[in-house]
Amino acid sequence: MTTDQRTDVTELIYRLYACMDESRFADLHSVFTDDISVRTPGGLASGRDAVVAQATRGHSTGHRVQHFVHNPIVRVDGDHATVRADVIVTFTPEGQRAPAPQYTLSERFHYETVRTPGGWRVSHVDGTPVWTVGTRPQAG
Repeated sequence: MTTDQRTDVTELIYRLYACMDESRFADLHSVFTDDISVRTPGGLASGRDAVVAQATRGHSTGHRVQHFVHNPIVRVDGDHATVRADVIVTFTPEGQRAPAPQYTLSERFHYETVRTPGGWRVSHVDGTPVWTVGTRPQAG
């Protein structure tokens, strides 16, 4: 199967959130560049280890977390690409069968990605909240 570069970059963004939804935070190292920088409601972080630590703190709340990524717009220019996507994040209490989310956040993200010898990697993330519903759970 062959894919185009836009598909590869979109898949990279989906893998980023699959890692967080499944609490596979160590796997985020394979998604980010060494010098990644992130600005989200969770804070500012620079460098892969700091960004992974921030993601771990923000998503280790004792809740199930689910990211819905939609409307990705990918622009590829050689070995660089930009992505604009909307992401809805839900935090649902653990220990209950299919409970309603306690907190839902909609954010608009802008990503910068680069092609490396190991494939596409995220080098910059900038997220801006659009709306929220509920009370955000505190990190565990």
